[in-house]
Amino acid sequence: MKKTFQLVIEGRHPDRLLEASKHDVRKYMARQRRAALPEGADYWDFTCQFGLTEIDASPVHVATLIALMDAAAKGGAAGFFVDIIGRAAHRKVKAEPTMPPAG
Repeated sequence: MKKTFQLVIEGRHPDRLLEASKHDVRKYMARQRRAALPEGADYWDFTCQFGLTEIDASPVHVATLIALMDAAAKGGAAGFFVDIIGRAAHRKVKAEPTMPPAG
């Protein structure tokens, strides 16, 4: 998903446009997560970019995407750019935490 969302459209309330854009992002990620995983993959990972324009977009973590959209709207931005790419990934096994010797 590569899209520029507008927050200022004549006759539409900016809060509703923001909610619609967040809904589109969540809907895209939910649809991607429902897709069949290829052999050897455990989950869908997302590579995200966010910026006020496509040129200004920088990599961000998927968990911060909605908060960045809210911050852009509160900052008075006329719109923002979101790029989300879903990719199949394999979870890495976490190392067992070592316990210090008792005593």
